Amino acid sequence: MAPRKTVGILGGGQLGRMLAHPAALLGIPLLILGSGPSTPAKQVLSGPHIDGPFTSESHIRELASHCDVLTVEIEHVNADVLEAVEAEGLCEVQPSPKTIRLIQDKYLQKEYLSQRGIPVAPFAKVENPSVESLQVLAGKLGLPMMLKARTLAYDGRGNAPLKSTEASDVDAALKFLGDRPLYAEGWAPFVKEVAVMVVRNKEGEVRSYDAVETVHKESILRVCLAPLRANGKGMQGINQRARELAEKAVATLEGAGIFGVEMFLLEDGSLLLNEIAPRPHNSGHHTIEACATSQFENHLRAILSLPLGSTSLRVPSAAMINILGVDGSMEPVYAMSDAALSVPGAASHLYGKAESRKARKMGHITVTAESDASLREKIRVILSAQPDLTQQWINDLVPSPPVAGFSHRNPSWGLLWILEEWGIPYELTITSAHRTPQRMVDYAHSAVSRGLRVIIAGAGGAAHLPGMVASETALPVIGVPVKASVLDGVDSLYSIVQMPFQYHNFPTSQGPNVPSSQFPIVPTPSTSIPQSLPISQHTQFHIPPTSDSADPTPIQRGIPVATVGINNSTNAALLAIRILGTSIPRLTSDVEAYAHKLENEVLGKVEVLEGEGWEKYVARLKK
Repeated sequence: MAPRKTVGILGGGQLGRMLAHPAALLGIPLLILGSGPSTPAKQVLSGPHIDGPFTSESHIRELASHCDVLTVEIEHVNADVLEAVEAEGLCEVQPSPKTIRLIQDKYLQKEYLSQRGIPVAPFAKVENPSVESLQVLAGKLGLPMMLKARTLAYDGRGNAPLKSTEASDVDAALKFLGDRPLYAEGWAPFVKEVAVMVVRNKEGEVRSYDAVETVHKESILRVCLAPLRANGKGMQGINQRARELAEKAVATLEGAGIFGVEMFLLEDGSLLLNEIAPRPHNSGHHTIEACATSQFENHLRAILSLPLGSTSLRVPSAAMINILGVDGSMEPVYAMSDAALSVPGAASHLYGKAESRKARKMGHITVTAESDASLREKIRVILSAQPDLTQQWINDLVPSPPVAGFSHRNPSWGLLWILEEWGIPYELTITSAHRTPQRMVDYAHSAVSRGLRVIIAGAGGAAHLPGMVASETALPVIGVPVKASVLDGVDSLYSIVQMPFQYHNFPTSQGPNVPSSQFPIVPTPSTSIPQSLPISQHTQFHIPPTSDSADPTPIQRGIPVATVGINNSTNAALLAIRILGTSIPRLTSDVEAYAHKLENEVLGKVEVLEGEGWEKYVARLKK
């Protein structure tokens, strides 16, 4: 087998540092071009490496002469030199220098994506920055609008919001942005900022990771939450829609590697693409611990034509928290990192930067959890150790769980006592299939994207709520029939268990005597077979007449709803816990311990009965 190709990296910062670990595991040699002998990437890789600026033509050519594939950890490189290096056959460059050049200019990037049907905010070139020209643009784009530097901008350093076109506001914005080419962008009234990591190989195969919510403070990313959760009308399937938009955008570009796609999520659930980074991205750092294959490993796989790895999450919930410098001292940085060490599921990554300064990215912390509620508890501990974050900011991001309080143990509320005793996070609300149908539909539609995994619905009278909720969500629904003033809840129970079931179409040429293992029973007046009757392998049954050309493909009509005894919300809670236990091993162990406890209770009663006789046993029961 041929030896692994050597990969050269332009830039020796933290992204190169995090590429080093998967490269070592896969036996991929790395060479770094960066200024200084001890950059974050060079600290973890044996040399010799190349010392020099990653924009220098001579240094880029030197690196290329020792590599098979050249890639970047920052897009602000010399694209002309990269194009020449590839054209001269010195080495391969991924992603394509053409793509890097396009992405370097945010205006051209916007124009390119818009021309290919990718939704973006309205934008326009700023030809001659002045009060007069910006007043004209404001008339087209509206106010507020965002002035943006076309090049050399990141972490908000190239953005200036313009709330008015008064001379003082315009002058302040232009002074902040400096002498750089600019463009203007209409304001996107987003409710969340979103990012999706997308990997593309040289053959054009594209895979995306789950979308994440990105939370910024003073234009710097502070927290990523995965997967994306969103509540409200129009938010159904938002994670998948964000992934599809990101994949569509990256598919229009040339070259291989990992791409960070940033978006705006609007109030109506629509998405606008903001910008693309042609490299590993801060919003994908959680993938190291949270995903089957990290963004860094998949970047190497993509540029070397190795099979792409799975992008799926290993855990239900994850987060990434940036560690920013406070001042020139490293002490606050270490304190923030150390605060995560006592949090289960947290992993700290320090970047090895020798100098700390305010707002500089010094490291990050990844947090994984079995649920969103558990994740929030862990995040609160870590964020509280960050000196620049107020308690109000933390509460807004990760609110404390509500404290439920009930004055009595109504049997209908027994499930809450069970959930609390078992430490299961829950939310409690009221809706009606008849009186608030839109609220019910909105709740069901948003349940998956909000991180719920099981729904328990009380059912009184006609008992439409569990079935209607089940028809509007992919989550398992458990209906609890509630005893009403008439019929004692039996009507509710029957209504839940009589939800529609599946049937098949099949050609009559198969004949009427088909083994029941192939097709379900279809009761008719002549057969009247109850659904619960056990059927043997060769039971004869009536097949409804169909044409010989009927499609044999199964037609699914089932809307399953689980149920329990009347008013038995306790069993509903226990069933929900068992369902959750299929993905949370801790709960399966707890269920086994609970069953053992019940067994011991019964055996204790047996011991008393056998030891003292039935008369004393009955007397005990009466006390």
